Amino acid sequence: MCGIIGYTGFEEATGKVTCGLEILEYRGYDSVGICAKGQDGIKLLKTKGRVSSLNEALSKSPIDSAFCAIGHTRWATHGAPSDTNAHPHNVGRTYLVHNGIIENYKELKAELEKGGVKFLSETDTEVGCALINKYYEEGCDPHTAILKATGFMHGSYAFAIMFEGEDNTIYAVRKGSPLIIAKGIDGYYLASDLTALLPFTKVYCSLNEGEVVRLTKDGAFIFNKGEPDWKVTNMSFESAKKGGYDHFMLKEMNEQPNAIKNALSPRIKDGLPDFSCDGIDDSFFEDIKEIHIVACGSAMHAGLLAAPIIEGLCMVPCRSYIASEYRYNPPFTQKGTLVIIVSQSGETADSLASLRYAKSQGLKTLGIVNAVETTIAREADFCAYTYAGPEIAVATTKGYTTQASLLYLFAVAMSFKKGITDKENAKSLTECLFFEAPQVVEQTLERGEEIKAIAKEIYESQSIFYIGRGLDYALSQEASLKLKEISYVHCEAYAAGELKHGTISLIERGTPVIAIATEEALFDKMDSNIKEVKSRGSHTVLICTDKMENAHACADRVFVLPRSSRIGGIFGAILAVQMIAYEVARLRGCDIDKPRNLAKSVTVE
Repeated sequence: MCGIIGYTGFEEATGKVTCGLEILEYRGYDSVGICAKGQDGIKLLKTKGRVSSLNEALSKSPIDSAFCAIGHTRWATHGAPSDTNAHPHNVGRTYLVHNGIIENYKELKAELEKGGVKFLSETDTEVGCALINKYYEEGCDPHTAILKATGFMHGSYAFAIMFEGEDNTIYAVRKGSPLIIAKGIDGYYLASDLTALLPFTKVYCSLNEGEVVRLTKDGAFIFNKGEPDWKVTNMSFESAKKGGYDHFMLKEMNEQPNAIKNALSPRIKDGLPDFSCDGIDDSFFEDIKEIHIVACGSAMHAGLLAAPIIEGLCMVPCRSYIASEYRYNPPFTQKGTLVIIVSQSGETADSLASLRYAKSQGLKTLGIVNAVETTIAREADFCAYTYAGPEIAVATTKGYTTQASLLYLFAVAMSFKKGITDKENAKSLTECLFFEAPQVVEQTLERGEEIKAIAKEIYESQSIFYIGRGLDYALSQEASLKLKEISYVHCEAYAAGELKHGTISLIERGTPVIAIATEEALFDKMDSNIKEVKSRGSHTVLICTDKMENAHACADRVFVLPRSSRIGGIFGAILAVQMIAYEVARLRGCDIDKPRNLAKSVTVE
């Protein structure tokens, strides 16, 4: 949520920073800005809108001979999108960009106003800038000024700061929000996301909580530590580009067959699940009495899908919890409770807070994360990376799919290690996950024309409903979220059996109802539920496996998934609903990769 990029070195800075901002736009895109040290001192330029607006402004008012700059693309929290509220902010001799939220900014602002500071924006960020500037102008060196000011701040922050009098130098500090520094042959960089650094270098270091760093053209220095612990990423710049697809979302949907294999292959040995590469041996599973899966958004939906699978295979209670509720309304826990935190970014604020709460209760924690070297990955007792690769579209596709597949494999591993599932069945389930699921996903992707036909029938609707039973209800919740977040169509998911308890009153003539039916034991019940809404005038769409008899007589439009086992049916249905959401949004002319009001990584509560 919001993106930061900075550079100091031997080459022109503004082009590098705007390039990084274009990559970071998926983190926020309502306003954007840059400040750079040019030949006439530090110059600030910011505007409402996207990076294209900033590039237009720079073409009219270039910053010449600038070898040091910081930039920011914003997702508004405090104050509406505007030129004034955009970052960077400047107070006195201090220029600053910020990700996160300063929770006590009102109290700090009141004290600073008593001291004569006049604020121009509605943001908490300007307050942070003013407080750091106060100590800098009182004679503190930049490091001391930053430490003193942040000592009074509550909340989360990643700051990149330039000071007048500190030529071609960037200071940075983080708490709660991610920040990465990097070393290139042309100088030094910082960013809130590794993908923004890939055009320039692969050598990076993730800052730890509370660390303050100074970047100059000659080096990077972490105070109280010294030289950064540099690492080399295996991510490529090409992997973060569209690669000829119209949208990142379409590209990432098509990457899912390989993404599933990438997530699972390190955890399969001799045809059986094996998480030893994550430091998880047989003893890990011995004392687990219950499991809590804690996450937000689509990651939480992956938990909803996985929870009954884990319960059924492992014979232990398992529930999926919304992370923003978990620590404020904590459920009963006991010795032997495993808390699994699922997060694509590894920085989701509520999920991170839930992780810290679980650890404070002495509970064992496992992070399932895509982005490497992130806070959740580092702080969890154990971490299993999904290896999905960069996911740029705000609406997750391969992130959700890899989370679901990895949680399913975890369930098989635990059941086998506990002696509940025998070797033959464990091998069979593992084979279905690794070979069949990607194959069904690929076969579903090849049937785009059928999905387009469904989308054409429903894209003008004001309300759409998904229904399902069992695992299909969990799939329906993700399907509903995917549709409404990128197409802006009101969409709700309901347990099909609940329709007659009130929800059916919302069905009008022509209202689309999309039913998911992959649970063979529930086909007869789903058939009845579809007929209930169809008799009230609904336009019915059925997504089902080939095992559902008389499917074409049941609904107005039927999408029969490729022939497969139960596991393949689940993943085929996931792809079908993602494709429906994409095609509906495309027909409605929506900005698919950057839905309004949304950002990729939610690093504030």
